[in-house]
Amino acid sequence: MEAVEYPRTPLSERKKSAQNWERAGWAFMRISGVLLIFLVFVHLYSNLIAGDGVHQIDYQFVVAEKFAVPFWLIWDALLLVLALIHGTNGMRTIVNDYVYKPGPRKALVATLWIACIVEIVLGMIVLIVFAVEPCFQGGASICS
Repeated sequence: MEAVEYPRTPLSERKKSAQNWERAGWAFMRISGVLLIFLVFVHLYSNLIAGDGVHQIDYQFVVAEKFAVPFWLIWDALLLVLALIHGTNGMRTIVNDYVYKPGPRKALVATLWIACIVEIVLGMIVLIVFAVEPCFQGGASICS
């Protein structure tokens, strides 16, 4: 992995590359950060303040009522994916800043992204399973 250019390097002195991943990562962090603030606060408001507040939160509310509406399912999926990618990209930046040897740095970054992908897949499985069959466990209804 190449060293990251000094941020204030004049354009005329910068290396020309077809894809500037660091710039894309920087832009993603700013955009996803703003989106995450909005997603989190609406998520907290809808779960903790609206309706009966925190007293309404139980399995029935989250799975049978909230996830019955596709809008909230997509909202929570977007929150999950953006938060995990945002956090992983932040950790990648820290690894790039403090791990100087290329081998360990590549191994750590690969581990971060693998963990991110596994967590996204597991989180999406949970969301999809609860959206498809929210109230049945072993053939018995648990929502009634």
